[in-house]
Amino acid sequence: MTDGRDLSHLPPLREVIATHDLAAKKAFGQHFLLDLNVTRRIVREAGDFTGVHVVEVGPGPGGLTRALVESSAASVTAVERDPRFAAALADVVAASAGRLRLVEADALTVDPVDLVPGPRAVVSNLPYNVGTPLLIGWLRRIGEYRSLTLMFQKEVADRIVAGVRTDAYGRLSVMAQWLAECRTLYDLPARAFTPPPKVDSAVVHLTPRERPADDPDFASMEALVGAAFGQRRKMLRASLKSVIREPEPLLLSVGIAPTARAEEISVAGFVALARAWLAARA
Repeated sequence: MTDGRDLSHLPPLREVIATHDLAAKKAFGQHFLLDLNVTRRIVREAGDFTGVHVVEVGPGPGGLTRALVESSAASVTAVERDPRFAAALADVVAASAGRLRLVEADALTVDPVDLVPGPRAVVSNLPYNVGTPLLIGWLRRIGEYRSLTLMFQKEVADRIVAGVRTDAYGRLSVMAQWLAECRTLYDLPARAFTPPPKVDSAVVHLTPRERPADDPDFASMEALVGAAFGQRRKMLRASLKSVIREPEPLLLSVGIAPTARAEEISVAGFVALARAWLAARA
């Protein structure tokens, strides 16, 4: 009786692609990662998945999927909107001894929290065109996850981990770093993919932070940060007027100069400002 982790008998991924005529679709942001040494490294560096239910978005022909099935994960649920890949992944599903489930759906319309029980994690080579909205959606319920290990275009990955007062620092940096410890595991050159994209990629690992009882709610923080960076060249006393009638007294109350710009404010500064804003509205 196999535990479903030995996939050595499966055909090579390039053979799977040829057999099922799986040309990548640009409209879906598809770029396949076929080197199993690379996919195994991603899973290995994502952490110990013993007892964890893992969700993967956009499995494609199954390079990362195979590495996840080979891991210690309690189960793997792959979400794929392109029906062409159901047949291509059938061999992996059959070999997994019930540990791999394929859900044919648009990842933007399903919530991993509803798909699998906890403890849960997401590991994914995200389709380029939906990576950021998917991350924002998962951040809303970040406490429900053990971790998120995600591959993005390098530009997006750099924005997630960017430090204050850098060009890449922005709304995504603040929201992600407020809710999670964020670090880049490593970069991947475009040539690692089939077909190669026009840009390099990077793998980012996010683990939830413990949130204090007086932490701002997600919607308020998102509105505040969005307004601040929506007009990032403007001073905060002007950019925040879309959400705060009189920003200056509030800014001064938390030690932020009204003439400062969004890129100069740390994550902790935005959290303090959001708390003061919520207290003023109470």
